[in-house]
Amino acid sequence: MATSTSNLDVETLRLEIRKEYAEVARNPSKGFHFHTGRRLARLLGYQDQWLAAVPEASIESFAGVGNPFSLGAIRPGERVVDVGSGAGMDSLIAGGMVGPKGRVVGVDMTPEMLRKARKAASQAGLGNVRFRHGYAESLPVPDGWADVVISNGVVNLCPDKLAVFREMYRVLKPGGRLQIADITVQKAVPDSAKGDVDLWTG
Repeated sequence: MATSTSNLDVETLRLEIRKEYAEVARNPSKGFHFHTGRRLARLLGYQDQWLAAVPEASIESFAGVGNPFSLGAIRPGERVVDVGSGAGMDSLIAGGMVGPKGRVVGVDMTPEMLRKARKAASQAGLGNVRFRHGYAESLPVPDGWADVVISNGVVNLCPDKLAVFREMYRVLKPGGRLQIADITVQKAVPDSAKGDVDLWTG
C-alpha cells in the first residue's frame, strides 16, 4: 500500500489538485476528464430522495467515483467523517441520515470547495454538518470520534496511502466502519509515472 514518492513533490501535487478542483467548484459545467454533477450521482446509484434536500450548487460540483452509501446504512445519531468532502454532497446526505443528534465533519484542502460546501450546509439548514480545512494524511478530528469514515475518489490522489488509512483508523471508534469508494489498479504503477504530476491530476 505504501507508494514511492521519491520523484514527487507532495506540495506541488497538492497545488495542482487544488487548482483542478477549484475549477470544478467555480465552473462545474466546463467539462473535465472525469464526470461531475447530478447525472454522475444517478449513474453511481444515488437515490433521488438523498439528493432532494441537497442544494444544487453542491450537487453540480460532485466529482466522486462511487457510492459510499451503497456499502452500508448510516444510522441516526452516528458521527461521520467525510475525507475529501469537496462541495459537500456526500457530507450533506450523511447529515440528513444521522439526523439532529448525529454529527458530520467534512474535511477538504480546497478553499473554493469548502466555501461552496459551507454555503450549501447553511442553505440546507443542516447545523449538524461542519466543514474543516485539512488533509487526508492529517485529519483535524479527535481520536476515536467517528462511527463511520466515508470517502469518495480521494485516496487515489494521495501519494502516502498508508498515512491516509492510519488517520482513518485513528479517528474511528473501536468497531467503527470505513465506507470508501475509490479507483484501484490491478498492476504496479511505475515509479516514473508516480513522479509525474500531470498523471496524478489527469
